[in-house]
Amino acid sequence: MNTLPNSGALRHRPTGEGVGMKLLGIYLNDHLAGATVGTERAAHLVRTARGSALGRALGPVAAEIAQDRAALIGIMRDLGVPLRGYKVCAGWAGEKVGRLKPNGRLVRRSPLGVVLDLEALRLGIEGKAAGWQTLRRLSATDDRLDPARLDTLLERARRQQDTVEEWRVRQVEEALRTAAG
Repeated sequence: MNTLPNSGALRHRPTGEGVGMKLLGIYLNDHLAGATVGTERAAHLVRTARGSALGRALGPVAAEIAQDRAALIGIMRDLGVPLRGYKVCAGWAGEKVGRLKPNGRLVRRSPLGVVLDLEALRLGIEGKAAGWQTLRRLSATDDRLDPARLDTLLERARRQQDTVEEWRVRQVEEALRTAAG
């Protein structure tokens, strides 16, 4: 049922720091689930591209993504936000299920699979950067958040985006050139 903006239902919502911390906990746990997906997807990409230029380029990015996930867990601990294991497990399982899409081929890996993996990874990095930006803004009023650390994480996310985008464009051109030829 729709509630009008000036109805009594909205006037009785709880407010205050407790609600803010609860919402921040939900927000950070959602980002942790996303970080789990990103860590798994990046590691999978590196494994499937092992020995290639793509694998060599993404290896350091995958390592940083795993470090960023650990940094998020540390920030959550600093803030006293409990980790929600069910969200982490859901992210992990969702990433595994996401690999099942055949992308036009059933037996061997499709060139589109790499493109879509890179696009998913890029979106995940963009989401991570948005989370770091949110925490950076909160650091102005919360001494438990280190602005310099968040600036470093933001800059690293931007570098990761640049690398993944460069390789996404290369893979798109290769996959579509192969398809057109």
